[in-house]
Amino acid sequence: MSVWPDLFAVEGSLVSVVPLSVDHHDDLMVAAGDGELHRLWYTKVPEPENVAAEISRRLGLRANGSMLPFAVLEKSTGKAVGMTSYMNIDASNRRVEIGGTWYRQSIQRSGLNTECKLLLLQHAFEALDCLCVEFRTHFMNTQSRRAIERLGAKLDGVLRSNMVMANGTIRDTAVYSIISCEWSAVKANLQWQLEKPRP
Repeated sequence: MSVWPDLFAVEGSLVSVVPLSVDHHDDLMVAAGDGELHRLWYTKVPEPENVAAEISRRLGLRANGSMLPFAVLEKSTGKAVGMTSYMNIDASNRRVEIGGTWYRQSIQRSGLNTECKLLLLQHAFEALDCLCVEFRTHFMNTQSRRAIERLGAKLDGVLRSNMVMANGTIRDTAVYSIISCEWSAVKANLQWQLEKPRP
């Protein structure tokens, strides 16, 4: 059985986005410990000691065709600084969600995430001919919601009581999307964001 999409890697000036493998474990364990992001109650960043299990979980989802997980490498160091994925893959309707994303705290707001999203969106719309790319996050995760909105994604709605979190709280999920006819404007905006001077 063929799995869509095929494995691929893309790179820009700041990042390389490559298929996740167990070889990324040590870098990702260090990244997960930077800033203790696993303590944020509304996210799903693994604790450093649980990175191996998270890699295994994502590779298992790849095997059944529901996820294509990536390691995000900082080009200046060659080190993996986070993870992201194509997930909730719907080949028949040419839809993917970009999600399961986290980065070590020290590289956040550096332009790395913007370029990573540009590369994954470009592949989705231009190589895979996707009709829609979706983003989902906890309604309370205002940092993530602002980042998704800066990409140019539009809020489709909020799925109330959508998920039980590991800590037992109930998540309302904010669902955003970019559709294919919006891609040219979104692409131009992301390229401009990468080119403009950063404070």
